[in-house]
Amino acid sequence: MEKKPYIAIVPSPGMGHLIPMVEFAKRLKNYHNISATFIISNDGPLSTSQNAFLDSLPNGLNYLILPPVNFDDLPQDTQAETRISLMVTRSLDSLREALRPLVVETNMVALFVDLFGTDAFDVAIEFGVPPYVFFPSNAMSLSFAFYLPKLDQMVSCEYRDLPEPVQIPGCIPVHGQDLIDPVQDRKNDAYKWLLHNVKRYMMAEGIVVNTFKELESDALKVLLEDGAGKPRVYPVGPLIQTGSSSDVDGLECLRCGGTLSTNQLNELAMGLEMSEQKFLWVVRSPNDQPNATYFDSHGHKDPLGFLPKGFLERTQGNGLVVPLWAPQAQILSHSSTGGFLTHCGWNSILETLVHGVPVITWPLYAEQKMNALYLTKGLKVALRPTIGENGIVGHAEIARVVRGLFEGEEVQSIRSRIRDLKNEAANVLREDGCSTKTLEQLASKLKYKI
Repeated sequence: MEKKPYIAIVPSPGMGHLIPMVEFAKRLKNYHNISATFIISNDGPLSTSQNAFLDSLPNGLNYLILPPVNFDDLPQDTQAETRISLMVTRSLDSLREALRPLVVETNMVALFVDLFGTDAFDVAIEFGVPPYVFFPSNAMSLSFAFYLPKLDQMVSCEYRDLPEPVQIPGCIPVHGQDLIDPVQDRKNDAYKWLLHNVKRYMMAEGIVVNTFKELESDALKVLLEDGAGKPRVYPVGPLIQTGSSSDVDGLECLRCGGTLSTNQLNELAMGLEMSEQKFLWVVRSPNDQPNATYFDSHGHKDPLGFLPKGFLERTQGNGLVVPLWAPQAQILSHSSTGGFLTHCGWNSILETLVHGVPVITWPLYAEQKMNALYLTKGLKVALRPTIGENGIVGHAEIARVVRGLFEGEEVQSIRSRIRDLKNEAANVLREDGCSTKTLEQLASKLKYKI
């Protein structure tokens, strides 16, 4: 009897990458009977929450953890994108040994890596396994990834110094300073690694992207065009975490690696108080590096101790402050939630769109400025506070945008548009929805090697 189809998945570090890849694998297993093994690279023991999340994988989804790589040679200030890429690259020998028995024992039809893991393609090709990319962000970022090698040849200065916005195919114009973090310093290793990976996307049999046509129609129209030598793109989103938050206690605290500075934390507190709106604030200990907690998201200090003196007493009854963790999806789905101040990670954006909640954008790192731009200027479902000359969003500006989610004409049009997107997000995942059909096409290609 012919063996059932099987895939291997190599996620980059970070729960924001792993969660949508697991949701993708669940759908392949539940609807198309394609099983999967997650192969986890690392630089040391996984956290309790990461282990618990992996242990909670349903039947048909397995995982194995590779031996840790050594980063002792890296400077302390090495950017996350460099570390992520090197974690996969330095694990290639271990990956080869882990993949060999899977290829022998199963009907291995594909190896999926995410956006920084393309060096693993070489191992897949050695074993005759088709390589794929799972792109956990949006079509706008993927379009920029395809465009970056051309932009790199066209432009000699730093992108942030360009006088005109960058015209990414199919996307709204983006000023250089709003492009993804790894391209803000072209001399940095993070830029070189990003360029290395996006050039190798052309080797992929296909690229799965966590979005849907009604959300990013213009960008996807360009990406889905035949020809141009690009791999086929499969928009199968929105892929968001399902199930109760209690399934894996403490998981949500790992979902966002972003933190605020001490000054910004104080301004946010005063702005929430000044707005006189009811709020729930999941507060984390401040840090001067916005992505400092990407690899280590466990704060060791009580974040409530950093709040302004008397803040908790003055806002009692109007606000609820929760340290470190709260069940984000459950809060967004609650009928009383009228707005969401978010760092603009793509997982969080998809969750807020699925639940139809207007947004205040607060981008911190990675591709979040581009996401914020698309939410405000493209989809027009968000408000974005203005940053002051000192790089801090002042408390008066925070109060203005918080009130803006509940007062005035602009918020009415925002709420109307986001209700439409909520309906579209539900429709694309129905049996006859475009994302469901796209996943069926991909599953057929995997199973029948067409």
